Amino acid sequence: MTSKLTSLKKIILIAGPTASRKSSLAIRIAKKINGEIINADSMQIYKEFLVLSSSPSFVDRKKIKHHLYGILSVKNYFSVGNWLTVVKKKVNEIIKKKKVPIIVGGTGLYFNAITKGIGKVPEIDIKFRKKVRVFHTKVGQKNFYKKLISIDPKSKKHISPEDSQRSIRAYEVKLFTKKSLYDWFSSTRSDFLNYNLSKFYIDIPRDILLKNIEKRTNLMFKKNCISEVKNFLRLKLDKSLSSNKLIGVKEISDYLSGFSDLKKTKELINIRTRQYAKRQNTWSRGHMKLWMKVYSNDSTHLTKKILKAIS
Repeated sequence: MTSKLTSLKKIILIAGPTASRKSSLAIRIAKKINGEIINADSMQIYKEFLVLSSSPSFVDRKKIKHHLYGILSVKNYFSVGNWLTVVKKKVNEIIKKKKVPIIVGGTGLYFNAITKGIGKVPEIDIKFRKKVRVFHTKVGQKNFYKKLISIDPKSKKHISPEDSQRSIRAYEVKLFTKKSLYDWFSSTRSDFLNYNLSKFYIDIPRDILLKNIEKRTNLMFKKNCISEVKNFLRLKLDKSLSSNKLIGVKEISDYLSGFSDLKKTKELINIRTRQYAKRQNTWSRGHMKLWMKVYSNDSTHLTKKILKAIS
């Protein structure tokens, strides 16, 4: 028989590629088990991009309590460590109310932080961090990445040449601590070892996923995502901030500048979203091998399947 303590310390993790309808599934599960939902999508953190990031609607948020959606300005840096700190607090608050935390999203590093922990990297002086960012701006991402690989070869396996945010982080850690960020990571342990983690990955068929992506792109434009990008561009933010990487920002920016028509803009967003979904699925095969793969065209059947697995 499951003890009361075990049932109270249960956490549901729901991951999957973008446009796999994780959020609606999480709401259905939450209604059945008295749950509250915590965001695990790095772009749905930002309050200026509620449409472009496909955040749950305010109507959905009224149905079930949601946490960490639209809580931060795009002007701010928000690391995996920042996210984990807030999530630990939210999880314990939800459990104290005798409810079940349901962590849902598509950011693999967030889920890794839950299941495997993150490296306890020493705090880096803010002046030092600013110098690194000035250097990055001066030399550009391409040359900066080459410099990073020369001082920290381990980064090559984990960071793509285009990922400026993670390149900067790895560079500052190596320079400041004399130790690779990935050496710090290797000595980690999860903060959730005493919790009962139920882990699910939405293994949606590719043909259905592609249709979902196209539908969602069209819906974003109906909801005026162009206005969000216009407001964002007026801020003239540092290009290294992760909010610049949100799919649609560059494409709509080009459209507003007259480099692309609306049809082409939507097509480019669909292509990038499909590529992102493919990377998410590839990542899951390497990092989520022990997660339960689930999918059904019938939403009721899928909900029942997960409820049975966690009962």
